[in-house]
Amino acid sequence: MSESRSGAGAVRLVATNVHGRTLVRAPQAASPHRWFVGFHGYAQNAEIMFDMLQQVPGSESWLVASVQALHPFYNRTDQVVANWMTRQDREHAIADNIAYVDTVVADLATEFAAPRALVFAGFSQGVAMAYRAAVRGKRGGDAILAVAGDVPPELFGGPQRWPHVRIVAGSKDDWYTPAVMAREVALLETAGAPVRASEFEGGHEWTADVNEVAGALLAEVAGQAWSGA
Repeated sequence: MSESRSGAGAVRLVATNVHGRTLVRAPQAASPHRWFVGFHGYAQNAEIMFDMLQQVPGSESWLVASVQALHPFYNRTDQVVANWMTRQDREHAIADNIAYVDTVVADLATEFAAPRALVFAGFSQGVAMAYRAAVRGKRGGDAILAVAGDVPPELFGGPQRWPHVRIVAGSKDDWYTPAVMAREVALLETAGAPVRASEFEGGHEWTADVNEVAGALLAEVAGQAWSGA
């Protein structure tokens, strides 16, 4: 338990156990040694991201897992969706989320054996989780697919082991704009990360163009052919 002051009261942060939700599909191949693990955006859920991941060409030969955020809520249509974190108690939330993903990976490894290749993918708010899992997680990642989302600022705070980073976003995205993407590419390059980025004609969304880029990334990881990186 940790304690801090907020106004006239003491804020106590109490550690507890919660259950997270992950959807998993074993690959068609007999040996599930390649994993494609995704993190959904704000007000989405594991089912939505699971459908996105399974649309990626070549994903049928990968173990596909969609990890749901630990903070569910109802949207306006009474659908259960979730949020990864807010600014409140941010450092604790980051640590909790990384530990959660470590547990997901460890549980999958117990069932399917440890992966020889692991790609973390994120959309929107889930992009930050893909970066954190790949860079700060116990297993780490071999590549990151970042679709329309930011690099967590704390990852630029010191030396890191950076996997290959593939960024893709819409040219008309009002949130993750082309200017934001260009700035982050420059920061990643300065930090020593092997990074590539591209735009598609669209907004803040996961499209067929994203699937094409994601499929090419999976093929590269599977063949260990990092063209242009």
